[in-house]
Amino acid sequence: MIEALYYVKKEDKRVLCTLCPHGCRIEPGEYGFCMARKNIGGVLYSENYGKISSLALDPIEKKPFNRFMPGSYVLSFGMFGCNMNCPFCQNYRISRTRPPVETMTAEDIVQIAENTKSRGNIGVAYTYNEPLIGYEFVLDCCKKVKESGMKNILVSNGFLSSKPLEELIPYVDAANIDLKCYDQKTYKDTIGGELKVVKNTVKKMFQAGVHVEVTMLIVPDVNDRPEEFEEATEFLAELSCEIPLHISRYFPARMYDKPPTDIRLMDRLKKIAERRLRYVYLGNV
Repeated sequence: MIEALYYVKKEDKRVLCTLCPHGCRIEPGEYGFCMARKNIGGVLYSENYGKISSLALDPIEKKPFNRFMPGSYVLSFGMFGCNMNCPFCQNYRISRTRPPVETMTAEDIVQIAENTKSRGNIGVAYTYNEPLIGYEFVLDCCKKVKESGMKNILVSNGFLSSKPLEELIPYVDAANIDLKCYDQKTYKDTIGGELKVVKNTVKKMFQAGVHVEVTMLIVPDVNDRPEEFEEATEFLAELSCEIPLHISRYFPARMYDKPPTDIRLMDRLKKIAERRLRYVYLGNV
């Protein structure tokens, strides 16, 4: 572990984490909401720094990206922790629990990426759990990957404070942001985030020239109202009708046992999105 970025020391060895909008006030010996940032003696540490829970060479389309270097592969890794708490999380074993890990350095990641160029690898994807909870390791890797001439690809829930986002953006080539829903109350009460923050991440990345694609996992009784979905497509279209949208089918996971998303609804939502967006894809169907 290393000392975290973006925190403020408070009285009685408490700390205020400012990495994401939760703004966790963390007592000595305790973790933030994300379960990966720990106060040890009045110093905040990134406990998941270089702790790799998952590592694979994936097709770029699996991230998913359909309009960024299609047909290529990307070295993908995850750590552990997340700053949301979705009851329907598809990756909860590494997002909200402590999985087995292997310790690696940023140099290790770049070396593996270089060694897999012959297999079609274009760079490194930060994915699987919420990568930005391991912000310090992601930033270090991004800098070294950029120096090597390869691509940095981010797959994130987009729930990050403005200053760390602005520091990271210059190193990111492509980002797929998971738009959990388009209702602030659902974001806050069910998911543990804020809609306006995620929208700001999408907007800032797009305006900075990052290739942006968006994924919406359609979950029964959470975000499956066509009217709400239509509002989401309006937001994206206001930025650009060229932003690809991935509409992903939910399957039962973690504590949420609703049946899989109705295929007929998926088709209906695709038609709604295609009224405003040029590139719309169905996933997990």
